[in-house]
Amino acid sequence: MKRSRLLNSELSYEIAKIGHTAHITLCDAGLPIPNGVKRIDLAVEAGLPSFISVLKPILSEMQVEEIVLAEEIKEKNPVMLEKILKSFEEVGMNPNIIWVKHEEFKKITRESEAIVRTGECSPYANVILKSGVVF
Repeated sequence: MKRSRLLNSELSYEIAKIGHTAHITLCDAGLPIPNGVKRIDLAVEAGLPSFISVLKPILSEMQVEEIVLAEEIKEKNPVMLEKILKSFEEVGMNPNIIWVKHEEFKKITRESEAIVRTGECSPYANVILKSGVVF
């Protein structure tokens, strides 16, 4: 059994195989997942698992150099935005932030290596995590 926080084998595998600048999307229960993109569906019921409870173990295994967020989160879900940014601070990462409109965000997800669906049911709780390097 793994010793690190992230126990989901599918998710751990996707993180292990991506290269520099490739990305994984972590999303709420409502984000449309494009055809052709690998779906890792962790949602059990509304709120379970929460977005942040999945983000933190991902950050324990993945070096992130850049994130993409929908501009709408600033106004529609500032509490979640604060939690997202704090999660990066807690692990000593300071990724570059790219702000886009939600419609553009959905288009960018088409290029994700995988999309991880949580049970989060709060608006705009979505982030694209662009892989960095550890050296």
